[in-house]
Amino acid sequence: MEEINLNQTIRCIVKLGGSAITCKNELEKINEENLETVSSQLRQAMILDSCSKKVIGMDWSKRDGVLDVSSSLGDFGDQGQFTVDFSRFVVVHGAGSFGHFQASKSGVHKGGLKQPLVKAGFVATRISVTTLNLEIVRALAREGIPSIGMPPYTCGWSTSERNVASADLSGVAKAIDSGFIPVLHGDAVLDELLGCTILSGDVIIRHLAEHLRPEYVVFLTDVLGVYDRPPTDPNAVLLREIAVDEDGKWSVVNPTLESMNKQVEITVAGHDTTGGMATKISEAALIAKLGIDVYIVKAATSHSLRALSGELRRNVPDDWLGTIIRFSR
Repeated sequence: MEEINLNQTIRCIVKLGGSAITCKNELEKINEENLETVSSQLRQAMILDSCSKKVIGMDWSKRDGVLDVSSSLGDFGDQGQFTVDFSRFVVVHGAGSFGHFQASKSGVHKGGLKQPLVKAGFVATRISVTTLNLEIVRALAREGIPSIGMPPYTCGWSTSERNVASADLSGVAKAIDSGFIPVLHGDAVLDELLGCTILSGDVIIRHLAEHLRPEYVVFLTDVLGVYDRPPTDPNAVLLREIAVDEDGKWSVVNPTLESMNKQVEITVAGHDTTGGMATKISEAALIAKLGIDVYIVKAATSHSLRALSGELRRNVPDDWLGTIIRFSR
């Protein structure tokens, strides 16, 4: 894969967890309230100029249930008045209640593209996840964020036994250098040995982090962070800090859990074809090993805004709730 040269460094790569931006128990239903809040927080975190300026929406297409487009072209009469400088972010989102159903029912994640059901499922999965991608891009655009949807399949990503085999990042780099915010997502892709599979958004983030080297990475989820067992368990403990060593192995350093022997129980939903929290932790550990701090935090909260803004890089307040994964130097 080609070496990526950017004019400036990337500030942050953000993962919008599918469970945080969709209603995971309702097929193809977006959590509109969360998505709106997350989009607003991203705008606050991205803006370099501290003074507040009018939000000029960039979604000028017709939306169901909305009479007018979100912004008047007349707002751009005095263009200099509304110029906003955004810091360099990349957004990656999961599928949530989009895509997972189609992929799991047809077996796309297992391969076998020559089978009619798998081929049909591949098409159905991509229709579903790109539909979600468009809605997320539109939500960001309504906040004035110049976002560009970049589905991995159409941007040259492919795998070999589910590991990234090729990824054309030149388009991502050009979009960033042109002042856009690329928005990628988990996708159905071709696999050299399996025929096809599902490329997880968490794997995409790790690959991007390796080549783009952001200052920090934020995973937005539907829970406060990583727990020592399923968070529905009343005895579940929030893991505040996880350390990753030179070998890529990770251990909990805060709090000290006497009974767990540094093991964490992870459950994965039956329809999840990407590994759920287990994949998230393993990919986050590989990112942390690069010397890049990773924050896992509940979306649409004051804690997520602080993580997105980079506040935690200076000091982690005692009242911040989330999980930090760091390289143990």
